[in-house]
Amino acid sequence: MKRIHGNTTGLKPNHLHRLEKLYHRRSPQDFLISQEIARDFCRLSHEIHRQTGLLVDRKGVIRFVIVGDHHGVLIPRLDDYRFGPGRLNGLRFIHTHLDNTGLSEEDIADLILLRMDLVAAITLQPDGTPRHVYCAHLLPKSIDNKNYTCLAPMTPGQFQMDCRKRILDLEAEMSQQEIVQTANNGEERAFLVHVTHPSKKLAAMASMDELSELAQSCGVTIIDRVIQYRQKQDARFLLGKGKIRSLTLQALQQNANLMIFDQELNPSQIRSITDAVDLRVIDRTQLILDIFARQAKSRAGKLQVEMAQLKYILPRLVTQNSALSRLAGGIGGRGPGETRLEINRRRVRERIKHLDNQLKKVQHHRIRQKSKREKRGLPVISIIGYTNAGKSTLLNTMTQSQVRTEDRLFVTLDPTSRRIKFPQNMDVILTDTVGFIRDLPDTLVSAFQATLEQLDDADILLHVVDASNPDYESHIKSVDQILETLNIQQKTSITVFNKMDRLSDDARRNFQLKQNCVCISARNKQSLNPLIDLLVNRISGLWNLQK
Repeated sequence: MKRIHGNTTGLKPNHLHRLEKLYHRRSPQDFLISQEIARDFCRLSHEIHRQTGLLVDRKGVIRFVIVGDHHGVLIPRLDDYRFGPGRLNGLRFIHTHLDNTGLSEEDIADLILLRMDLVAAITLQPDGTPRHVYCAHLLPKSIDNKNYTCLAPMTPGQFQMDCRKRILDLEAEMSQQEIVQTANNGEERAFLVHVTHPSKKLAAMASMDELSELAQSCGVTIIDRVIQYRQKQDARFLLGKGKIRSLTLQALQQNANLMIFDQELNPSQIRSITDAVDLRVIDRTQLILDIFARQAKSRAGKLQVEMAQLKYILPRLVTQNSALSRLAGGIGGRGPGETRLEINRRRVRERIKHLDNQLKKVQHHRIRQKSKREKRGLPVISIIGYTNAGKSTLLNTMTQSQVRTEDRLFVTLDPTSRRIKFPQNMDVILTDTVGFIRDLPDTLVSAFQATLEQLDDADILLHVVDASNPDYESHIKSVDQILETLNIQQKTSITVFNKMDRLSDDARRNFQLKQNCVCISARNKQSLNPLIDLLVNRISGLWNLQK
């Protein structure tokens, strides 16, 4: 005998027996459900004062009988039922509503998340017989950002609705639509999410602007941005449960396939949120790591990015169950063997160790290069700054180079050095470095330690700031914090306010009044003359001191 699912505690044996007998009933394929079955299970729901639900397949066979509480029914796991883009799961969910209301938000969520053939709610007469039926099904294509439609309320006499044909036609149209979408569009479509305290609204907006830029740098199409203000973040979901559900519906209705959180998520949160939203979930750190992986061109850059990715992944290799089937050892092996999870962790650790050895070789090579440079007696100027501040553009203009530049975040990842001759017959090495960013992930700082430590070899740090960015002051603070982490905050530096050509005359004058800085437009070579003069004076002073 198939079991009754859900909240059966306290039910009388008579009620349980009548619920079990529903499994022996069969509904005509063209009917939503037969009137006799609807009458019997509605009366049962009325008697036990609990919502009752049936999951019926396309042949009219009742596959699940479910008992809920007065407010809802929890659908059990449907692991044996396939569904996905262009396909429905082959089951229709028919259940009672005891408060005479139509389909709820939870019903629509079940329809969308589980890709039901359709969902129906039956309201009851005072004697427990069916009153009205409210139905909804998915649409092949969203209309007004809704990928489902609600049918007009029906009476029990309208249960014959060519149900099977309607569902098959709908699924065929969905399948065709999916083929067209797949052929035309393989893009990532994302919802951006940020959770913060109500007192931090301005900071949240600035942070989301930056997350949008990061996503666009990764080729992601942004569907919507969502900021929730909470006194305290939910330990499990960050967002509240209600917000997670409504956000999931909104994302699925707009064909999003990715959710990006601005905060770093711990392994437990990623698992909980992924289970709740049924979409791929990543955080800001993963997004930055992906950008770095795309931009790394040199061997050293690729090694460092892979190291950062593996260090991020390792603590997130968690198991979802402890079934014995996950054991890779067993009979004929020594001991119980290793779980697949343990094997994955071991391999990641081994790979990290190998990469660490390779990076040490890279570091030794750089030390040799530094030694040769010192023998030639060439001063080094390192260009640093927030990502997309215009560092590579400045290098190109000063050295007539063709280093790749774009108006995107983290275009430059691998350091580039050029020799340049300043006035007074002075030769220097000018180096462009990877851009910094707020809350640079620890895994990246650790993996790029060798690259960042090169800044300590510089005689002067040229701190380029995007003056046109309204958040430029926090960008300066972020760069200073990273320099402090590297213990080189005392290094001689010059602040260079870039992109003056984008500012109004008044704003430009305000920057020019600032002390200990230079204002430039990196694309305009003429505007660089004051900077070059200052560099010549600083270098001359430093080298005279050294002598």
